[in-house]
Amino acid sequence: MKDFTFSVPQEIIFGSGSLNRLPELLKKQNAARVLLVSGPHLEKMGVVGHIRDSITEAGLACEAFTDVEANPSIETVEKAAAAYRTFGADAIVAMGGGSPMDVAKAAGVLVTYGGNIADYEGMGKVPGPIVPLIAIPTTAGTGSEVTAFSVITNRARNYKLSVGSYDLIPRCAILDPELLVTTPAGVAAACGMDALVHALEAYVSRAASPFSDAMAEKALELIGRSLRAFVANRTNLEAASDMLAGSLFAGIAFSWARLGNVHAMAHPLGGFFNVPHGVANAILLPTVVEYNAIADHDGKYEGIYRRIAAAPKAEFLPDMLADELRRLAVSIGIPKTLAEVGVDAERIPAMAADAMKSGNIHFNPRMSTQADIEQLYRKAMGK
Repeated sequence: MKDFTFSVPQEIIFGSGSLNRLPELLKKQNAARVLLVSGPHLEKMGVVGHIRDSITEAGLACEAFTDVEANPSIETVEKAAAAYRTFGADAIVAMGGGSPMDVAKAAGVLVTYGGNIADYEGMGKVPGPIVPLIAIPTTAGTGSEVTAFSVITNRARNYKLSVGSYDLIPRCAILDPELLVTTPAGVAAACGMDALVHALEAYVSRAASPFSDAMAEKALELIGRSLRAFVANRTNLEAASDMLAGSLFAGIAFSWARLGNVHAMAHPLGGFFNVPHGVANAILLPTVVEYNAIADHDGKYEGIYRRIAAAPKAEFLPDMLADELRRLAVSIGIPKTLAEVGVDAERIPAMAADAMKSGNIHFNPRMSTQADIEQLYRKAMGK
């Protein structure tokens, strides 16, 4: 067994109604003035107002920043940091999907250490802890509430930069399945596939360890048994709980084992064409799984297949996994090809060059060149 290292430096609260504990957790962090970072959809639904009221009723001051868009930009991070400073905040609550959490983490870096978020691109460039951050996911997919990464888009370059540091992991996370019941079916499908990719890529990563494998295996089990049911009926609290916990475990797994070609290739799709991250991952996944099949020397492909297949067959061959993943994606309404989501093949060389800059390429089970990545994009185009 190879050497490995891990830590779980958070307080994680899971369960229906656990959102009610937010004021208690803020007081444990000695917070007095809280910036609530979220998005316009949750504001329109009244969720932001409800959370803000619960904070102020507990005797704390709260200001909301809800200008977070999908694939959030450097400019949005700077606006959030300015809102934090103007309000005189001393803590952040991030509520929503991965975008608000990415913005909250990045803004936390800027208000603590200054500069531009691009100064911190890469792994381990954040000098130390950031301001107290509590994360509340309202989707089951990104796992950002437990991850060490923030992904921010540089619009000028059509490029997604990643900031990685274990100091970005929120100090607390509240996972309340009741927050998932209003998720639209398309969002549930895309986010669920994102969580599945997190677990799968961490599981087959060259940096995988017994710890990350345990997290990934449980995530695959939970997601495999409940993704279809959750997309079909988001008020199914049992399925919602499975998906939320599965996303959590997958996030922990990839924070320590990293990811692979799927994520390296998905980020440029968001940067160039604004393809939703979960959709990009789901379309790329079968193609990359086929490509990586010759590196499956330890039976992990079969382990994945048996956890996610709707009706697993007794005998298994590695190519069966990609076919099952395609069937799964189609069954929950994910587009089949990159062409269907508006990707232009002329941008493939530029996207491949950006994908090769991702640290995730180095952890993919099969070594890859830029030419390999270009070919994978072309295959996923479906033409």
